[in-house]
Amino acid sequence: MTASLEQLRRCHFAVDLGAARTRVYVKGAGLVVDQPSVAAVNTRTGALIAVGEFAEKMTGRTPGYIRVVRPVSGGTVVDIEMAQRMLRQLIGDRTRRALRRRPRLRAAACTPHDADPLAQRAAIETLVGLGARRVELVDTLIAAAVGCGLPVERPEATMIMVCGAAATQVAVLSLGAIVQAQRVPVGGEAVDNAIVQHLRHQHELMLPSQSVRPLQLALSGNGLTPQGPESTEIHGRDVATGLARSVTVDTAAVRRAIQTPLTAVLDGIGKVLRECPPDLVADLADRGIMMVGGSALLPGLDQMLRQATGMPVHIAERPELCAVEGLGAMLEGRIAPMVLDPLGA
Repeated sequence: MTASLEQLRRCHFAVDLGAARTRVYVKGAGLVVDQPSVAAVNTRTGALIAVGEFAEKMTGRTPGYIRVVRPVSGGTVVDIEMAQRMLRQLIGDRTRRALRRRPRLRAAACTPHDADPLAQRAAIETLVGLGARRVELVDTLIAAAVGCGLPVERPEATMIMVCGAAATQVAVLSLGAIVQAQRVPVGGEAVDNAIVQHLRHQHELMLPSQSVRPLQLALSGNGLTPQGPESTEIHGRDVATGLARSVTVDTAAVRRAIQTPLTAVLDGIGKVLRECPPDLVADLADRGIMMVGGSALLPGLDQMLRQATGMPVHIAERPELCAVEGLGAMLEGRIAPMVLDPLGA
């Protein structure tokens, strides 16, 4: 965490710019925005047509002169101007005017672990464009740990795994700081792509991009575990004829298809544990891993981690909101820093 708790208490709003969703927390008002990080633009005039959920529904369904863009990739702002325009529309005129009336408007933002200076600068510039005079940056791992109620300020180990759309971040925390961390460039999107490629190669079926998530929901209830349903029916487009077709998909084959991207996540967890001090690893044997982020809800992922690590695995109550709720708790002053009395005081 690059900002102190005292600096964060002076902030007026916080933004969690994710590859999948953008969330905005306003001090005193709570969570005011929770929308997909998507914008639709008219390429002829440059006008912004839609943002958020409506723009996401337009993906793959637009005429040639309308382009659907994602200004955030992997937790990093890749198009500052478009991110600013998207945020202005998502926040709304009323809330934006209320924020601008604050003297010396301050903002806080989440950044991925070990984000390079260019990525940090892009996040700062995006919020400065909304009128912020000062921007405080918080590591996503710290914000998510605070948001899900982990005792990050205590001298004991806690392990958190932030499952994002574009990347997975794993860390061991103690005394309010990151002891060891690893960022794996594999997230929910990689799992989605593995399912799409499996259906294309094995069943010659092209799956619409917006049907991947419903497929995962269809496999929920331990669907991606051996105890789940053996098969499910999927609708898509035939690769050869281009006509609509339905196939019955074996869930065991889907489990095997997503093992490849998830293996990289397991390697990241193993590397963090190997580089941790033995005392902290001993703490984790009892406390286990806390999973947060939207992709933490992938059916069967927690059970796979239990089998691979031999440690307890827990999913936060609202895993997708942990990071922004953690920022909000810091803004509202609900987190008290641990005070260490100097020797001889």
